[in-house]
Amino acid sequence: MARFPPLASGALLLLLFVLVSPCRSAAGGRPRAVVLPVSKDDATQQYVTVFRQRTPQVPVKAVLDLAGATLWVDCDTGYVSSSYARVPCGSKPCRLTKTGGCFNSCFGAPSPACLNGTCSGFPDNTVTRVTAGGNIITDVLSLPTTFRTAPGPFATVPEFLFTCGHTFLTEGLANGATGMVSLSRARFAFPTQLARTFGFSRRFALCLPPASAAGVVVFGDAPYVFQPGVDLSKSSLIYTPLLVNAVRTAGKYTTGETSIEYLIGLKGIKVNGRDVPLNATLLAIDKNGVGGTTLSTASPYTVLENSIYKAVIDAFAAETATIPRVPAVAPFELCYDGRKVGSTRAGPAVPTIELVLQREAVSWIMYGANSMVPAKGGALCLGVVDGGPALYPSSVVIGGHMMEDNLLEFDLEGSRLGFSSYLPLRQTTCNNFRLG
Repeated sequence: MARFPPLASGALLLLLFVLVSPCRSAAGGRPRAVVLPVSKDDATQQYVTVFRQRTPQVPVKAVLDLAGATLWVDCDTGYVSSSYARVPCGSKPCRLTKTGGCFNSCFGAPSPACLNGTCSGFPDNTVTRVTAGGNIITDVLSLPTTFRTAPGPFATVPEFLFTCGHTFLTEGLANGATGMVSLSRARFAFPTQLARTFGFSRRFALCLPPASAAGVVVFGDAPYVFQPGVDLSKSSLIYTPLLVNAVRTAGKYTTGETSIEYLIGLKGIKVNGRDVPLNATLLAIDKNGVGGTTLSTASPYTVLENSIYKAVIDAFAAETATIPRVPAVAPFELCYDGRKVGSTRAGPAVPTIELVLQREAVSWIMYGANSMVPAKGGALCLGVVDGGPALYPSSVVIGGHMMEDNLLEFDLEGSRLGFSSYLPLRQTTCNNFRLG
C-alpha cells in the first residue's frame, strides 16, 4: 500500500499559523484565494481551524461547521479588542440577519458581550444542539493567502460580522475551541462574507483530513493543486445539484426562511454494486421539510434513519459474510476482527458503499478508508450510526469520516457540489494541497 508521509502534521500547521505575523495581502491587491488550515481533534473527532481576529490580533481556535448562520465566538471570556463595533438595531446588516432581535438589557460596563442597542442573534452549537442569544458585532479578521508549511501573507477583513456567544456554549467543543466557523450558505457565513469582501466567486473547497494530518478550506478562485502535481480543478470533479429545503428546520429561524445547510439528492444506495432496498420516500424532502440527505461536519459519523440503517447493515453483512465478526463497539453495530481484513490503497479491503445521486451514472463511492472505523480491541467497524425511526430533519446525514480525504467543492452560485472521491486513489491526500 502506498503511503504519503505528511509534509506537515495538522497540529504543526496550526502552530505555524499562530506564530506567523499577519499582514495585508501581497502587493496590497486582492488575493485570488484565502484559506483555513484544518486538523482533526482526536478526543472529539471534530474538525478544528485557527484564524486571526481582533486588535491586536490573536489566534482563535474554532470548530468547522457546514451549518450555522454566522461565525460565533465566546465573548464572555478574554475577548479584548480595540476594533470591535456593534451592529446597531434596525441597521441594514441587522435586518439582513433576519433575527429580529435587539439587545437592550445590559447594565454592566460596555464590552462585546454587553452592548445595548445592538442587533442580537442566536449562535448555535450544532454539536450539542444548544442555542443562546448574543450580540452581533464586527471586528478585524485575517486569513492566510497561501497553504504551505509556513502560511502567509495574510488578507484582512476590517469589519467581519459575527455573533458573540457565551462561555457555556463552548461546552462539548474540542479543547481550546472558543466558537464555530460557519461554512453554510447563509448571508453572513464565511463563504459569502469573504466573496463579498474580496470579489471571489461564491464557492469554497473543503478537504477534511484524518487524524494527524492537515486539511484545508479554500475560498476563492485558485486551482485545486496537490503535490505531486495533481490538479483537481473542475474537470476532475463529479458534480451533483445542491438542494434547498424550502422549510428551515435547524437552529432558531423565522417562518418562511429556507435552509442554510447543504443537501444533496440521494436516489439510492448500493453495497458492492448491488442495490439496497430502501423506502425511497425517505430520501426526498417532504412538504414539512423532513427527509433528504444533509452533509455535516458536526456529526463525526454518518447517521441513517432506522429502516435505512437496517437495510444498509444487512446488505453489508451479507457481502462480508466470510470476514470474522467481533462484538459491537458503541456507537457501531457491525464490527469485524481487524486482523482478518485486508488492506488496499483505498483502506480496508471491504465492499464499496455507493451513494447514487441524480442518475445511475453519478455516484459518490465510499471505499474502506471512508466506511470503516478502527475501534478498541483491534475491531474494525462499519462507521454508520442508527438515527432511530424519527431522525429529524434529514433521513441521511453524511458525517465527517465519510468525507475525509475527499475534495468537496461547494459552488453556491451554481448550486452544485463537486466531489473527487478518495484522494489516495489519485496519488495524493488533503495534506498535500498547495497554494502559493
